[in-house]
Amino acid sequence: MSYHLQPFAQTGLDETLLEYLIKEHESQRVPAFERYWSYYRNSLQLIETRTQAGRREWAWRPAQYDGLPTRLKSSETGTPAKEVVIENDIAWRLHALVDYMAGREVQLASTAADASVRQQINRILEAALTAFGGVRLLQQAALLGAVYGHVDFILRTDALLETAADSTGSFGKSGSSGGDLSSMGSAIAAAPSNHVTDQGLPHDAAVMRALDQMTLETVEAPRAIPLLNPHDYRTLDAYLISYHRPRNEIQKESAGRFMARLGRWALGAPVGKTSADRGPQVGSLAGKRATTHVMEILSADHRQVYEDGQLVYDGVNRIGALPVVHVQDGTQPYYFDGLGEVEPLIPLQDELNTRLSDRANRVTLQSFKMYLGKGIDGFGERPIGPGQMWMTDNLDSSIEEFGGDAASPSEEAHIREVREALDKASSVTPLAAGVIQGNLRVGSLSSENALRISLLGILSKIERKRQRYSEGLASVFGLLLEALDQAGIMRTQPADRGIDVLWTAAVPEDQSKKLEEAVLKRDLGVPRQRILSELGYGPDELGDA
Repeated sequence: MSYHLQPFAQTGLDETLLEYLIKEHESQRVPAFERYWSYYRNSLQLIETRTQAGRREWAWRPAQYDGLPTRLKSSETGTPAKEVVIENDIAWRLHALVDYMAGREVQLASTAADASVRQQINRILEAALTAFGGVRLLQQAALLGAVYGHVDFILRTDALLETAADSTGSFGKSGSSGGDLSSMGSAIAAAPSNHVTDQGLPHDAAVMRALDQMTLETVEAPRAIPLLNPHDYRTLDAYLISYHRPRNEIQKESAGRFMARLGRWALGAPVGKTSADRGPQVGSLAGKRATTHVMEILSADHRQVYEDGQLVYDGVNRIGALPVVHVQDGTQPYYFDGLGEVEPLIPLQDELNTRLSDRANRVTLQSFKMYLGKGIDGFGERPIGPGQMWMTDNLDSSIEEFGGDAASPSEEAHIREVREALDKASSVTPLAAGVIQGNLRVGSLSSENALRISLLGILSKIERKRQRYSEGLASVFGLLLEALDQAGIMRTQPADRGIDVLWTAAVPEDQSKKLEEAVLKRDLGVPRQRILSELGYGPDELGDA
């Protein structure tokens, strides 16, 4: 495997460092990230097990089964497994958090000083956000960030800028500055604001063609390998994306590997295949689906792509900046990785599953009842059932009942305390998912303030998350405006590329109070555009500012 890393010499990246980064990532970071995802998804896996009689069979098990203590699992000696209860108490909390945070449309508002430039940029931002996925993009990013602790956005503009650099391309370059447009981009100002396509996007050929040549992707943590600046952990010198891409062909299993697996099977050892890589069972040489290892290296000046160690793309990064924006879901000072929602919940989830399984085993063993009959002839010969009667002349006869599921207050208290600990660790209570428990009644939530107090923890967390994601979105779409400037579509100055991200309130608000606040803000001199944006009106509905 040979890498041609001379274009990245200024970042200090060489072949030795690259191989070290890949090995460190695959051996340390990826297993942790996969564990977080498995606890969130709790997906079923097909595992090879052995019955009490020693016969092999395949059984479905949830991912969180691995966190149970050994005493609750079946062993290789054929000991029957005990009752196991797995209740995924993580997924619904993350789903509720994402729904509150990014469940509705957001608006991107330009902060450019010139009103005409601001209006044109707002229309471009609205079209770009819709083209890149809108709410779906934000929900995916929020979910990945909550699971892994951080998420990266990467804006790909190579196709656009390469077309613009080609003298025969359709994108022209303009020497104008400020809010002036190129000859093709000037169609934005000429097109009527209510002229839209079938998809509801502004009907402008230049902008739409440019957006078709750009993509905005979310990069999940298991694929991302950052190369940080040695003097500032917040600065990326280079960015690596490593993953295995499946191919539409089958990779034959080598004879040596097959014989080794066959030998383990003959000796009674586990074959070592799960539903993820099970493929054909022993006795077949069909193999499994082939994959290609893809390695992409990005810096502010250059971009390379390798497939199975072979260089397949080598080009200049024309935008002149690393097109990657890193967003920490939870702030972790002095670390590139952020704090996620899953990691602190894993020990509590394991404890909850353990105690629920213990309770299920206790109930299984104690749920039956026994009866002791005294002084009744033939009591043991008749079955016990509804409507069964015994007759006797013995006045001292009696029937005593014992057994059955007895109350276990300490067990119930412990399970309740574990659930409360999950509530505190996640700041997401059952109320956030619409579950009203205990003495809490709907009548006590009749006012907006009471609802906010009940959801104070999750609302505070959402506000913190929105601040971090707002900074990330502003940086990403600032890069987009810079790319449009370089392509000659929309000429802007760096001061014109500031962006405000306007989120919809997480809980319903009293509209009359919002209107009263809007009037007060207007009297204080707040720009009319900003007030209308906060009220939920889109850029095309603002009118003249």
